[in-house]
Amino acid sequence: MLVDPIQLELFRNLLEAAAEEMGIALARAAFSANIKERRDFSCAIFDARGQLLAQAAHIPVHLGSMPASVEAILNRLGKLEEGDVAIVNDPFAGGNHLPDITIVSPVIFEGQHIGYAANRAHHADVGGTSPGSMTLSRHIDEEGIRIEPSLLTPALIDRILAAVRTPDERLGDLEAQLAANRIGAAAMARIAKNNGVDALSFYGEALLDYSQTFMRAALRDIPAGRWTFEDALDDDGFGSGPVRIAATLTTGGERVIVDLTASADQVTGCVNCPRSVTASAVYYCFACLLNEQVPLNAGCFRDIEIITRPGSILDAQYPAAVVAGNVETSQRVVDVVFGALAQAIPSKIPAASCGTMSSVALGGEGWTYYETVGGGSGGGPEGAGASAIQCHMTNTRNTPAEALELQYPLRVLRFERAIGSGGAGRNPGGDGIIRQLQALAPCHGTLLTDRRITRPYGLAGGSAGSTGANSINGRRPPGKTVFQLATGQVLQIITPGGGGWGKDDKVTR
Repeated sequence: MLVDPIQLELFRNLLEAAAEEMGIALARAAFSANIKERRDFSCAIFDARGQLLAQAAHIPVHLGSMPASVEAILNRLGKLEEGDVAIVNDPFAGGNHLPDITIVSPVIFEGQHIGYAANRAHHADVGGTSPGSMTLSRHIDEEGIRIEPSLLTPALIDRILAAVRTPDERLGDLEAQLAANRIGAAAMARIAKNNGVDALSFYGEALLDYSQTFMRAALRDIPAGRWTFEDALDDDGFGSGPVRIAATLTTGGERVIVDLTASADQVTGCVNCPRSVTASAVYYCFACLLNEQVPLNAGCFRDIEIITRPGSILDAQYPAAVVAGNVETSQRVVDVVFGALAQAIPSKIPAASCGTMSSVALGGEGWTYYETVGGGSGGGPEGAGASAIQCHMTNTRNTPAEALELQYPLRVLRFERAIGSGGAGRNPGGDGIIRQLQALAPCHGTLLTDRRITRPYGLAGGSAGSTGANSINGRRPPGKTVFQLATGQVLQIITPGGGGWGKDDKVTR
């Protein structure tokens, strides 16, 4: 069968619409502000072999690693049958970190297995030693309930709800995830009904090949060579730091090798990164080289080889603590891969963005709150960086003050741009954010933040962005810490600005 370009575009849009429809349903049905308001979730459609066919424009750190979760489920459980639903959050089986729970459902049409619908959502609590489960931990078991690839049963749901602090909210969010998969499965079945199973299979594979050709063209445009760059995390929260992250890119032709083996050994604290998250960050960097109209699917990444070292910070092994690897270390992987690419294709790569998701988790009796706080993006060859925005591996919204104050005993005192925090340059970096929360009831908190010591680098003569800063009732804590807030006390987070790009030609007199 020859590929009809019109049919190819039709199937591409049908599959992407199915994933988008899943996301709309999940946001509308979810209970927690983290999913309903912040949209901290991702949805995708896979073929019968578990290859990513289409993804909605949700969270990069989810979508790059979700294929690893689907692969782990199929390897452990075999092909899912009609009525089966699988669940996983294990970082050592394709997961990101424990709060991200992935649900996978088979799509059966007229007795034929035609694919899978999957979604991943960040739950505001999955147990562990601190509310919100973004724990300053030393061991994976401190971070919450760990679910290996399993069929979702009533008994397993009961075990999950028994482990968490907010069972009603967790059940509501799980049911929203199930509903989203049913929406995706129904949409995929409609595609098969209207176009035929054989056509769906043929054009699904053709879409993967189509995307591969675009990535190959992008890789051909990178000059041949070896390009090395390194940066560091501030620390691991337990005294180890700076923590080295290093990349060497070998380019030339239609493939690229990304060697990350020179990065530090895994550490005591929770900044260790599962390989699936590391791969997500690398894939994201190369996806940024593509035209926005290129479908992002498994075909895009066939020609990108990633080499990690088991037992290192970027290929953490059980029982490593990993909850911040997903939010902090993934950002630094982006920084080092872009830093290496900037040497090869300087006219296409921006300076470093804020380089941290600045995670805050708070909780008290009967409630848990989690949020990432944006920062400044780096200036680039074509313009200044954006201010007060979620950058790179996170693509969430903020929690609106109205929703936050309605649902939690918290008050938003300030939420504004941190003027002047971006790096200077011909194209300056964007500014970070000042976010100030007042506790209206006693609560326990955790901060997992970075770039409080190191700064987001500038490029082409631009200066680095600012560091961020945290304060707890006027006291400046470490970037990664646990704390208590009494009624009336205030938490303030100031996030970093992005680096500047290019020398500033203005003459100072």
